[in-house]
Amino acid sequence: MPTTAPAAHAFADVTASDSTLRRFLHGLPGVDAVGLEARAAALGTRSIKTTAKAYAIDLAISMIDLTTLEGADTPGKVRALAAKAVHPDPSDRTSPTTAAVCVYPDMVATAKAALAGSDVKVASVATAFPAGRAALPVKLADTRDAIAAGADEIDMVIDRGAFLAGRYLEVFEQIAAVKAECGDAARLKVIFETGELSTYDNIRRASWIGMLAGADFIKTSTGKVAVNATPANTLLMLEAVRDFRAQTGIQVGVKPAGGIRNTKEAIKFLVLVNETAGADWLHNHWFRFGASSLLNDLLMQRQKLATGHYSGPDYVTVD
Repeated sequence: MPTTAPAAHAFADVTASDSTLRRFLHGLPGVDAVGLEARAAALGTRSIKTTAKAYAIDLAISMIDLTTLEGADTPGKVRALAAKAVHPDPSDRTSPTTAAVCVYPDMVATAKAALAGSDVKVASVATAFPAGRAALPVKLADTRDAIAAGADEIDMVIDRGAFLAGRYLEVFEQIAAVKAECGDAARLKVIFETGELSTYDNIRRASWIGMLAGADFIKTSTGKVAVNATPANTLLMLEAVRDFRAQTGIQVGVKPAGGIRNTKEAIKFLVLVNETAGADWLHNHWFRFGASSLLNDLLMQRQKLATGHYSGPDYVTVD
């Protein structure tokens, strides 16, 4: 059975120094960008119909981290989002719950109270989200506060400036420190902001840094920049977690976030998961969507399969 323990394994010596980590990361196979994008596009042409589509829709709903990360967030908005997470379609109680509600640390206690008695997790962004530009003690305090308030999951952002400057060990050590702060209390998702990493080779390197440092999930994006999750960058990260498990026995989840807005796109991502990492990842313990607007389209498509027609625009709530 795969584990999610930090990387105390055959790769431990890789992170012994900046030079050994750099040598390892730059020794990873280069990414064939054309081949990667062609494979992602080809997998996206798979046709999923009838009962398989119904299953995929429910699976996708169960994988959503329903999110509000705005300066204008209020307790009332968070409670409304929590209610939607528990009963996405109030008119149909057969709809699965979402995986989690994701909020800023100051809203964790509100979300936790609103979700009491449900299986929906409370996730919180931390570590100076979305820029990740803060001193490590600040990042650790941010994480500690969120967990103390009841967060089940922490979504941290890496310092992209440090990564792009080649300070790989610094990035590794910050992730490892946040993971240690999480302990057994919360799972850790590590956000790379792939749209700012410039190359696929950098995304592969960031994926390995995150996994070596003990990430429970690797996540594409904050949703706050122009380029977020794409089939190609998600495929690359799925290949990374597959290869990491093959070499270490440690299973790491993947979370594409931002830009996935409709059912057709979500199903394409599920095909990527199945065909690349395998069926072991087709569960919300290992795969998530950071795409709140996606939920409404999934609910509309679910209702269409059940009744044979689309409902009007008032069928779903506007978050």
